[in-house]
Amino acid sequence: MDFTNLLGFTAASLTTLAFLPQVIKIWRSRSTKDISLPMLITFIAGVTLWLIYGLLVNAAPIYIANGITLVLNLAILRFKLKYG
Repeated sequence: MDFTNLLGFTAASLTTLAFLPQVIKIWRSRSTKDISLPMLITFIAGVTLWLIYGLLVNAAPIYIANGITLVLNLAILRFKLKYG
């Protein structure tokens, strides 16, 4: 793996894993009152576009990270809609 892809995968891993503690916290507390629904929907739209872009340019760090980030944020959205 070349340095550019290593850098991309490292950055992607860090920014993607940053959402895992939030998902766990929401799951345990069943509280999403401090999460803005408009921000979350806007972020999900952006991540979806990044995922599509990554697929179109065949950039694995981009599409893998954004695919995982999308799944984590869809979980947050589900909790937000369920728990308010």
